[in-house]
Amino acid sequence: MPSQRLGRSSVVAIAFIVAAAPTWAHHGIGRFDPTRELTVEGTLTGLDFVNPHSYVHFNAIDANGAVIAMQCEMRAATVLRRSGWSPDMFVPGVAIKIHGRPHRDDPHYCYADTLTIGDAPTLQRYQQLGDDAPASRPARPFRLASGKPNLAGDWAQEQYIMARPPQGPANLVPESLVAAVEAGEVAMADVPSHGWFPPPVTLTAAGQAASDALRGLPPERNPRLSCQITSVLFDWVFDGTINRITQSDDVITMEYGRGLTRTVRMDAQAHPSRITPSRTGHSIGRWDGDTLVVDTVAFEPGSLAGAVAHSGELHVVERFTLDPETLALRREYVANDPVYFVNEYISGDTVLPADAPFAVDACKELAYEYQPAVSPPASDTRQ
Repeated sequence: MPSQRLGRSSVVAIAFIVAAAPTWAHHGIGRFDPTRELTVEGTLTGLDFVNPHSYVHFNAIDANGAVIAMQCEMRAATVLRRSGWSPDMFVPGVAIKIHGRPHRDDPHYCYADTLTIGDAPTLQRYQQLGDDAPASRPARPFRLASGKPNLAGDWAQEQYIMARPPQGPANLVPESLVAAVEAGEVAMADVPSHGWFPPPVTLTAAGQAASDALRGLPPERNPRLSCQITSVLFDWVFDGTINRITQSDDVITMEYGRGLTRTVRMDAQAHPSRITPSRTGHSIGRWDGDTLVVDTVAFEPGSLAGAVAHSGELHVVERFTLDPETLALRREYVANDPVYFVNEYISGDTVLPADAPFAVDACKELAYEYQPAVSPPASDTRQ
């Protein structure tokens, strides 16, 4: 969209304020500077409602009177959708004001803490829109006609929202605990983990070397920060994704909101002798009472979570158990890797019937780190 020259009321007011750095969310703040603040105003020109981060675009005027095309980062499309946000809120041509954090390398980028769009009330980054009633989740029977627990449907972890306790830094907590944490009734130390970070595991020398290599990857090659799949463990709950399970006697299919599909073969007793390695691996399942046990091998080498690397010898066993009272689906898992791990990698997570429909939201790598290395002239007014 061509740049527009704006009135003086749209001057970019860049107030850099040194402040104590808050505790940043799961992605970290990347190349944005958490110690400085910025306020910028302009005219909204567009929106990329995508994962892993959405971006709002607008034209503003810098201190020298030149038009500058701004691109400010928001949360992922999936969690915005679950929070009641929609692309319809971002109407091109209306005024927009953003308070946030500047980018260390490019003044055209920012991290949005608050947004004011037109005459609408100011929005906080993690704000939940709609009434204050608990999220509406569809009623569902505990068992199928076959007598097996009903795992079919759309699933998502309870949203983790930024909460600010009376003392100490802000951090992500389950939506149901935000009020209690901010009132000081629940301590941050007692908040259940979202399970996005890897559990403790001791690495072999080979595992340490592979993990160091992962840690040294530039952002555009880091699956956690881009449109790549990390692992069947990490991507099940990371960043509030919505997943779908389709269930039959012979096959259970798990579709991840990040674009990964797993097939669990319920009619196989053992893995084939020759399997082409993949990100999903090869899964066979069985029922242990009311618990679904999924055994998976034949993974491509990669990352389990963050900088924890795994080899092609990774072996994962997951146990899915549906709570008959809450209908929460709990997953406990153990991963073994004789090449990279000295001990077992053990953790778990919980999802609920989803509060929004399953969808594989578009993913687009729009962060500054992914853009072509171009050095624009000083007078550049990006179109």
